[in-house]
Amino acid sequence: MARGVNKVILVGNLGNDPEVKYTQGGMAITTLSLATSSQWKDKDGNQQEKTEWHRVKLFGKLGEIAGEYLKKGRQVYIEGSIRYDKFTGSDGVEKYFTDIVADEMQMLGGGGEAGADRGERAPRQGNAPRQGGAPRQGGYGGGGGGYGDRGGGGGAGRNPPPAQRVDEPFPDDDIPF
Repeated sequence: MARGVNKVILVGNLGNDPEVKYTQGGMAITTLSLATSSQWKDKDGNQQEKTEWHRVKLFGKLGEIAGEYLKKGRQVYIEGSIRYDKFTGSDGVEKYFTDIVADEMQMLGGGGEAGADRGERAPRQGNAPRQGGAPRQGGYGGGGGGYGDRGGGGGAGRNPPPAQRVDEPFPDDDIPF
């Protein structure tokens, strides 16, 4: 029997600054409020627009990076899975939550204050895919900086990038902005 697929891809703008909290063990948990909009013409030819709000959770290093570099209004690409949770409050009322648990994030151009207007780039993590889709080891994200804790899968006909070891964190003064 085949396994199911739970995959969500969102491109939207942050409705507020990221909220970062830490567990007792020191792991970052960052919550984003992400707006996605769709536009269409109704049967009378009038332009219509609908905005959906998504609560996105990022954990660990990915959460730390999001908390540091993302700001309200910034456009961001999120890839992850959807999770439904139920919580019973102290008043006995059950509350339901829908979260997107991100495992990849890329900062896109436009909006925000994190260097978007000056074309600045933030450091990438591990083997996160570039915007072109090819994997890269270490280095800096081109066109907005991509983050994730999954390795990118290169396709046929792509030249592999030169291998670099990035096992240790680099000092902040090595960041080119």
